[in-house]
Amino acid sequence: MTDLRTGGRILVDQLVAQGCDRIFCVPGESYLPVLDALVDTPEIALVVARQEGGAAFMACADGSMTGRPGICFVTRGPGATNASIGVHVAMQDSVPMILFVGDVARGDRDREAFQEVDFAAMFGPLAKWAARIDDAARIPEYVARAYATAMSGRPGPVVLALPEDMLGDAVDAVDRPLVLKAAQGAGAPMLNTLDELIEAARAPLAIVGGAGWTREAGAAVARWAEGIGLPVACAFRRQDAIPNDSPIYAGNLGYGPNPKLVERVRDADLLIVIGARLGEATTDGYALITPDHPGQTLVHVHPDPAELNRVHQAGYAICADVTAFARALDEAGWICWKEGLHEQAHADWLAWSTPTPNGRALDLGLCVAHMREVLPADSIVCNGAGNFSGWFHRFWHYAAMPSQLAPTAGAMGYGLPAGVAAALRDPDRQVIVAAGDGDFLMNGQELATAVAQGARMLVLVIDNGSYGTIRMHQERRYPERVSGTELVNPDFAALARAYGCWAETVERTEAFASALKRAMAEPGVALLHLKTEVEQLAPAVTISGLRGTSG
Repeated sequence: MTDLRTGGRILVDQLVAQGCDRIFCVPGESYLPVLDALVDTPEIALVVARQEGGAAFMACADGSMTGRPGICFVTRGPGATNASIGVHVAMQDSVPMILFVGDVARGDRDREAFQEVDFAAMFGPLAKWAARIDDAARIPEYVARAYATAMSGRPGPVVLALPEDMLGDAVDAVDRPLVLKAAQGAGAPMLNTLDELIEAARAPLAIVGGAGWTREAGAAVARWAEGIGLPVACAFRRQDAIPNDSPIYAGNLGYGPNPKLVERVRDADLLIVIGARLGEATTDGYALITPDHPGQTLVHVHPDPAELNRVHQAGYAICADVTAFARALDEAGWICWKEGLHEQAHADWLAWSTPTPNGRALDLGLCVAHMREVLPADSIVCNGAGNFSGWFHRFWHYAAMPSQLAPTAGAMGYGLPAGVAAALRDPDRQVIVAAGDGDFLMNGQELATAVAQGARMLVLVIDNGSYGTIRMHQERRYPERVSGTELVNPDFAALARAYGCWAETVERTEAFASALKRAMAEPGVALLHLKTEVEQLAPAVTISGLRGTSG
């Protein structure tokens, strides 16, 4: 006898088969058969967000933590356009994610029906693959392909549109088994060549983190680098790629890096880049490491052949899964030793990441240093975009991944949704959400989701009454001509309490430690509203300094 199932039931069955245990969504009438099927599917937890952008960020962060696609469902039109920011971040961050979008009925297509959008055209430039499932019997095929595409090569997002009438069709479908990531290994000849390059180099440096990076890869690369005395830097917002307490850790690239690390990169005659794309932030606008990088040999290891020699000329390009490559490095038995390189690089980073008082009423550097002393070393730090994040990038010491959830795409509003995803995925670890005042209000409504889910996290809202990053650029180009960057903010502590969180306002450094202690005693969401001065735009940047005046 034929076993007929609705499209919604078939789709949920495929997600179960692929190991999905959590879906992030904002409900919509366009995919009601899926929501109905989830009622009878205890294997999958449904997390209902308050805005589709928040739901998509949660799925993106979940994919970062698990290495398998984070799953998000939204409705057509406004739901899909709101969620597109998460797709863009997943693409630029090389994160596996699948966005399912409820769509208009097949018979209404091309009539500009209610909330109709051509999703394949809309998401084509943003995703690895965007398609529509018109036949319910082919749902297993599409879902299996979506998983394979999202995880293979350079991981990224997939978008599948689901016509609402298709989801209601009752058909016979053949389920697909669990899809595993296709990984290309590393052979002895490429490792021998790399060994020869390192042995001949005067000042080699590795830059790591990015597509497909795992905790295993970080541990293996650290052991390999420690064995040959090779300093290792992390790409922008990939600071958890290796444990920061490793003696070969040299710091991170990106915005506001250690000048001594910048000089180390410039002086390197051999750059070994594993996993990173060498994007604009990591290379300081393609100026620190230029596309042609004269005088430097670039060994570029990446899982996607399309990335190799795409922008930067590679002297030696290696297409390999980063974890498999790192494992091969660790097992190879390297014999060369680069005397004295890593000790100084690590000492430079330790000095750079140790704050000194800046004289402000609320000194964020000293606050972060205190947090390092009293919070678990493996805390997961989540942040969106803004100068406020610079204090954590510089002064926090990250443990093995996943301990940093931060968008390389520079999207505001990412931190709080990412914190929700992290708290649900790993409830035994401390989750810290750092957000600027402008950044926080991009997705502050997800406090409601955190409370509803019983998530435990510490939220820090760093309030200087300004879009600080834009103000910094504005002062550099148009000093003293402030336009569009000032903010009038709510009482963030009162707002958090209205959502059901514990909250307190802190305005002075000496009050921070006791406030943090009270926050950490809370069982759920605790928010500290940190009121800072706009004068101190970043750890090493002040308005008066940009203007050439004292202050």
